[in-house]
Amino acid sequence: MPVYRLTEQLLFPPVHLANPDGLLAVGGDLSPERLLLAYKLGIFPWYTSGSPILWWSPDPRMVLFLGDLRISRNLKKVLRKKQFDLSVNRSFREVIRACALTRLEKEEGTWITPKMVEAYCQLNKMGYAHSIEVWHMSQLVGGCYGIALGHCFFGESMFSIMDNASKVALVHLVEVLNGLDFLLIDCQVPSDHLE
Repeated sequence: MPVYRLTEQLLFPPVHLANPDGLLAVGGDLSPERLLLAYKLGIFPWYTSGSPILWWSPDPRMVLFLGDLRISRNLKKVLRKKQFDLSVNRSFREVIRACALTRLEKEEGTWITPKMVEAYCQLNKMGYAHSIEVWHMSQLVGGCYGIALGHCFFGESMFSIMDNASKVALVHLVEVLNGLDFLLIDCQVPSDHLE
């Protein structure tokens, strides 16, 4: 299947035209308008430094319905200990940078390029991108971030430098979203951690 080259126009091809792996288009920019249009259509950017912007819409994709969150017995113990402090949107830039750095330190590579950091920080200032921060003794030890549109949260990445910190971030995110009548978290691609 062909991959579509984007122009300056704010248009995407229909998502059913994506390749079997989910790749839909290449090019374009990371302007707020293009990013918001992409998320509304079920499309997200995912690429590495030095390559053009790649736009994806995998099918199937991993979705977490908020009412279906299952918390393990061990995680319930961690939550009861209240060893972490939690915040929302207090340190967005630090969370997104930590997500990138943690992946690089694990030699996993990252799609969170400096241009992506700036684009999502701009969306944060506009009220679309949000972060959950997990603190231990005033140190940022975990968190997650994503885009909120309508009743859906598009999860982008999470990190943890202390056991269970990213899991605690996810539980807190679900609690916050439940309080705002959200329906689901689009996790985009499956991962063992989220399953």
